Amino acid sequence: MGTPAPGERVGLFGGTFDPPHVGHLATAVNVRHELRLDRVLLVVNNVPWQKVGSREISPADDRLAMVEAAVGEVEGIEASRLELDAGGLSYTADTLGTLLAEDPSRALFVVLGSDAAAGLLTWERADEVRDRASVVVVERPGSPETPPLPGWRWERVEVPSLEVSSTDLRARVAEGRPLDYLVPREVVECIARRGLYRQATRSEEQP
Repeated sequence: MGTPAPGERVGLFGGTFDPPHVGHLATAVNVRHELRLDRVLLVVNNVPWQKVGSREISPADDRLAMVEAAVGEVEGIEASRLELDAGGLSYTADTLGTLLAEDPSRALFVVLGSDAAAGLLTWERADEVRDRASVVVVERPGSPETPPLPGWRWERVEVPSLEVSSTDLRARVAEGRPLDYLVPREVVECIARRGLYRQATRSEEQP
């Protein structure tokens, strides 16, 4: 990665990515295009505070390796280990703070789905997220528009409707069913190489 230009526009698309799939990639690519972002970072959560205790989450290094395999050489889409390096629970406010400390001239955009947008006010230090970044709400064609929260910088981007569930993908691996065309081939190979999801069950909650 080269030296970032001053004032670059950076999207943060955070998640467990357990595993990453074509829906994640389509979202990142379309948001970057629509908002003319310099980069979109797929930020791998270290310990996702909203999912603690909900299910067993794959080791962070495995999830990062899958995201690195998924993004490959796609222009402007990068895997980020910022939250892994920070350690502990992962909070968007902290990640935004780290990026702005590196370069205060950056314009930051937090990419999330409509369900997550509806719960923004429950986030840890939500006021810091509001002050540090614009929110980009990803919605499917024809879906009702999520109303913006007062005082927040708000964008809406439509992305293709790709109904792919990480929960289903983990179950597919456990049951020996194919992942072809649901995740990039490089991710399929990474899952096999690392022996992931062999004990996955359908009862787990979707990330």
